[in-house]
Amino acid sequence: MLGIKSERLAGMASMLMGVASFACMDAALKLLSTDYPLFQVAALRGLAALPVVFTWAMYAGGPRQLVRIRWPLHLIRGVLSVFMMATFIYGIQKLSLAKTYALFFVAPLLIAIFSTFMLGERVIRAQWVAIVIGFAGVLFVRPPEIAGWVAPLAILGCALCYAFSSVLVKIIGRTDTTQSMVFWMTCMLAIGATLLTLLVPPGWKAIHSEHYLLIGGIAITGAIGQWGITEAFKHAPAASVAPLEYSGMAWVLMIDFFVWSVTPEWQTLLGAAVIIGSGLYLLRFESRRAS
Repeated sequence: MLGIKSERLAGMASMLMGVASFACMDAALKLLSTDYPLFQVAALRGLAALPVVFTWAMYAGGPRQLVRIRWPLHLIRGVLSVFMMATFIYGIQKLSLAKTYALFFVAPLLIAIFSTFMLGERVIRAQWVAIVIGFAGVLFVRPPEIAGWVAPLAILGCALCYAFSSVLVKIIGRTDTTQSMVFWMTCMLAIGATLLTLLVPPGWKAIHSEHYLLIGGIAITGAIGQWGITEAFKHAPAASVAPLEYSGMAWVLMIDFFVWSVTPEWQTLLGAAVIIGSGLYLLRFESRRAS
């Protein structure tokens, strides 16, 4: 895989590639968000990815796996995907990518909380302390005395939906394939966001010819990102690859600087460090408990 003999190193390389690709995709979404309604950008994200995801699903399992599924749970994930993408696009429209990522990194903390109630997983006192400290890091990213909490709250809402959806994956994955989960989430995002675009003013705006290349880039980087992360968890232990998701912060810091000439505030970097540190502690604790 990737010309690397070690499965662990190959998985880690795939994760780094996937995270970098998603960072580029998010930059493309931010560029589109200045010219189109947020629901339309969300729809374009789903529509651009759908042919790639469908081809992958047909190649890796065939059509039957897309029909014999747990429809109610897939529908919930579909609704979550629309809300998740819309809030994320609103957030990146108003905030820098670095600040957006710093806030979104609370997702692993939320997953730990949801897992206790939905999966019956046990969380000890030390883990709760790490979760609380992680949430305190949000206040560094966006201090309470600074006005304008709508965009940060949108990103936190996005992280909440992502965490809930991730826990649902563990439940759905007991019976349904990965391909079916990715396909139907992408399909429902495309359909749901398109309908909302048509219903909510100003409606669907004509796509500028110079943006077709950008939309194609979203499809390609989204596909590479999904492939990279899937391959990473397939070939390497979660404890080895999951922390590498935080490498996305390095990519968005560079993108912010070179594309928008934005440098991060020290509060953003400090808050990101606190949130990431809490997430890494939880990952390390889980890897020790599993072993």
